[in-house]
Amino acid sequence: MTNPATTTQQSGAIAAQPGPREVTGVTGGMTPGLGSSVEFGPGQTPGGVIPGAGPSGKPGSRPTVKLREAGPDDPPRYAPEWLELREPADAAARAHDLLDPLRIRLANLPGRSGIVIHDLGCGTGSMGRWLAPRLDGAQHWILHDRDPYLLHFAAVASPRSAADGSRVSVETRRGDIARLTPDALHGASLVTASALLDVLTRAEIDTFAAACAGAGCPALLTLSVAGRVELTPSHPLDAELAQAFNDHQRRDGLLGPDAVTAAAEAFSEHGATVRLHPSPWRLGPEQAALTEQWLRGWVGAAVEERPELRAEADVYLTKRLAALAAGELHVTVHHVDLLALSRPVGGAS
Repeated sequence: MTNPATTTQQSGAIAAQPGPREVTGVTGGMTPGLGSSVEFGPGQTPGGVIPGAGPSGKPGSRPTVKLREAGPDDPPRYAPEWLELREPADAAARAHDLLDPLRIRLANLPGRSGIVIHDLGCGTGSMGRWLAPRLDGAQHWILHDRDPYLLHFAAVASPRSAADGSRVSVETRRGDIARLTPDALHGASLVTASALLDVLTRAEIDTFAAACAGAGCPALLTLSVAGRVELTPSHPLDAELAQAFNDHQRRDGLLGPDAVTAAAEAFSEHGATVRLHPSPWRLGPEQAALTEQWLRGWVGAAVEERPELRAEADVYLTKRLAALAAGELHVTVHHVDLLALSRPVGGAS
C-alpha cells in the first residue's frame, strides 16, 4: 500500500479515459457478493488474505486509487469482496457529527439547483451509498477509479434518491488521480474520499488542499488511519507489531498515520476551516470475517517491514485467530475523519 514519492508530478489533473460513462436513473440494489470471482496471487489461498486487504508487497501503488501511471508489475487492485466486507464497519465508523456543518455549507451554495460531488477512488461506491441518502437536494456524483470492474459495481449500486427524495445521478470516470488542480474540480460542490490521505505524500496533500481551496469546495475525507490499534485481550507483541505496521505505512515518503495532521495543517494554511472527528472500527464477534482479514493484513505488513518478527508473529497470529474463532477477541482500529471547509469562490458563506 505504498507509492513512490519521486513521481508526484508525472501526469495531468485527473487523467480519465475518454468518454466518461454517465449512469442516470440508476436502478440500485446490486452489491458485489462474496461469491464473486477473486483472483489470488502466488502463495495466496481462499483462506488467506483477500487481495487488497493486506500489504501490497511492492512499492508503487495503492490498488484502488492509483496516483501514478500504471505499470505491468503493479500489484492487484482491491477485490470487491474486501470492499464489501469492510463496508458495514466503514458506515458505522464514519463521523456523523461532521455532517451538520457540511449540510450548512452545501445549503448556502449560491445559484445551484443541485450539488456535484467528486468521489476519489470510489471503489464499489460505499461513500455514495452512505452519504447521498444523508444529504438533501439533487445530487450528481462523479465517481473516480482506475478499475472499470469496481466502477461498474459503484454505478449500479448507487442510491437513487437523496434524503428528501431528490434525484441522484452518477457519472463514472476511469483513470489515475495525479496532480489535482482547481480546474479539475470546476463546478464541484464537494470532494469525498475514504482511506486516501494515509497513502499520500506531504507534497500531494498540499496539492490536494490547494486544489480544493482554489475551487472553493469542501472536502470530506474519511477513515484515515490514526496509527493506534487496541486488541482485547492484550498481548505483549501488540505494541511492537503496531509500530512495525506504522513504519510500513510510512515507506517511500508516504505519511501513513501522520497524514491527518499534515492534511489539517495544509488545508488550514490554504484558508480552510478544518474539523476532525474520530471514526474507529469497533470489531467484535459479529465482524469476525472482517477482523480475520484485517488481522492477517496487519500482521503481514508488520512482518514485511520487520522480517525478524516472522517467527513470533506466526505464533501470535495463530493465537489471535483462535481467540477470534472462540468469540473472545475484540479490536478497535482507530481512524480520523476530516472535514475541510474551504472559502467558497465568489465570497459566499
